[in-house]
Amino acid sequence: STSLAISYQANPEEPALASARQVTRRAIDYDHLTQVDHLVRRVLDGLVDVHEARSELAQIVSTGHDRRRWAVTGGWGLMCGGVAIQLGGGPLVIALAVVSAILIDKVQDRMQRRRMPSFYQQVVGGGVATLLALGVGATPLSVNVSLVVTANIIMLLAGIGFMGALQDALTGFYVTASARLLEAFLATAGIIAGVTGGLSVASSLGVRIPQLEPGVANLQSAGMLALGSAIAASAFAYSTYAPRRILVPIALVAGTAITISRVIELAEVGRAWSVAIAALFVGLVSFTVSGRMRVPPLVVVVPAIVPMLPGLSIYRGLTLLSEGGSATSPGLLAMVAAISVAIALASGVILGEYVAQPL
Repeated sequence: STSLAISYQANPEEPALASARQVTRRAIDYDHLTQVDHLVRRVLDGLVDVHEARSELAQIVSTGHDRRRWAVTGGWGLMCGGVAIQLGGGPLVIALAVVSAILIDKVQDRMQRRRMPSFYQQVVGGGVATLLALGVGATPLSVNVSLVVTANIIMLLAGIGFMGALQDALTGFYVTASARLLEAFLATAGIIAGVTGGLSVASSLGVRIPQLEPGVANLQSAGMLALGSAIAASAFAYSTYAPRRILVPIALVAGTAITISRVIELAEVGRAWSVAIAALFVGLVSFTVSGRMRVPPLVVVVPAIVPMLPGLSIYRGLTLLSEGGSATSPGLLAMVAAISVAIALASGVILGEYVAQPL
């Protein structure tokens, strides 16, 4: 999952030339991805030669973005606000989720510049989110601290990595899948460590700590779910430098997908099946939408399924398991639910893409 290798053999009589690179830092950058995708298409159409392509590729990866860093930070805040709407949070919870996301992004950006491993970034992020929630809980304001903590850690959750791991497994890349699974579990363990660390710091300072329920959420209407999903998906796409022309279509696809999932779920069809059908819809429309907007399908697929990712279930499951439990404990049940939802998302998207390609 972090190695790139390439080899070339001019003829069978000569030894092959081989080169390998280790990827030390990965970032989601849909602007550069889109530009490279366009370059590849031009190469395949014979519009540029090798030397021109190398020069253009070097220019793409060495050029910055027209999106300011503060705007990206604001995008992460807006994304967490959208997810807080999905969770059923009120105006105060939504505002705290936005503020927490902005603080976490600023702290993590500083840590990334110092090349700190992602695990420690997760620990610090979880600690910041918890201390902010407890600080507000200590005021006279009436607020559900568990819901605030849940909303505050949204941007740290490893749902994308978990689903990506299962997607790799479903398509036969088992070694990469294993590495990504370990990465997702480590990232979630970092959040748990940060949350418990924040609780310990608050306790030592004499702050009253209420009973926390990990991963708590309130029931929400279909309309508010669709609104929250649309905001979260488009804000995620904006924060990952997706071209502006694709933001509104992504919001529409995400809002429609979560509505499909909720309607099917209300018909007492299992959660996994409702998510799978919604993901199938995303996979089907991604090719059409991406073709019209001239972006790779990945730029549509990933943001559109962000609101349905099982990151909260993974966090809740690992937290409850770390507290001890039996084979029928809520933690184990939450982990099974997370795995089933991730498999449903991955398999639905893949099937949708397989059906959409020949069409």
